[in-house]
Amino acid sequence: MKPTKESPIICWWSGGVTSAVTCKICLDTWGSENCRVIMIDTANEDEDTYRFKSDCEKWYGCEIEQISAIKTVPHEKHGRQFESIQDVWEEFESLNSASGAICSSYLKREVRQDWQRKNNYSAQAFGFDNKEINRANNIRKNYPASKPIFPLLLFCYSKEDCIKIIQGAGIEVPRMYQLGFRNNNCFKTGCVQGGIGYWQKMQRDFPDKFLAMAEMEHKLTNLKG
Repeated sequence: MKPTKESPIICWWSGGVTSAVTCKICLDTWGSENCRVIMIDTANEDEDTYRFKSDCEKWYGCEIEQISAIKTVPHEKHGRQFESIQDVWEEFESLNSASGAICSSYLKREVRQDWQRKNNYSAQAFGFDNKEINRANNIRKNYPASKPIFPLLLFCYSKEDCIKIIQGAGIEVPRMYQLGFRNNNCFKTGCVQGGIGYWQKMQRDFPDKFLAMAEMEHKLTNLKG
């Protein structure tokens, strides 16, 4: 694999510590001229994520590009533009399906696949840590066109290792980690893929978010009849 400016490594930056370290490894290995760091923005992230993004840009010495399905172009299958993550849930009358979270499918996976159809790349780097080997194997098996690579697995890095690397660079980790959450995603509403422990913590510490999501779940149940 010889990435070039015309066919770079695509480093997916999600706002979490594992993706942040993954991007840094790629930039140090292949050079910023042969990499593009890209964030798929759900417009549902904690505000501190964008502070972390700015800090990472300084650490990397390059821009983190942003792409999004929110308020950009109409969805090709459904003919209308999504205004928010709630808009996605209401469009499909669901939070989750057999294939996973509706919002993740339409605001992340489809955005990434649409991007890859329109751009050249030599590989795509994903920030899966040493406890996510099954996720890595799933992408290799089901999405071979993405040409996936997993730098953290090569070093057997854990999430805790990544936190130490971030802190060692003098960067404050995202607020959600400081609040005791394991991941930094979709904090405006809370993540629909969170488990029982996640939502119990949300109920204790952020009851307004918990109640808003409970109301959304009831609304969608009623819409489905």
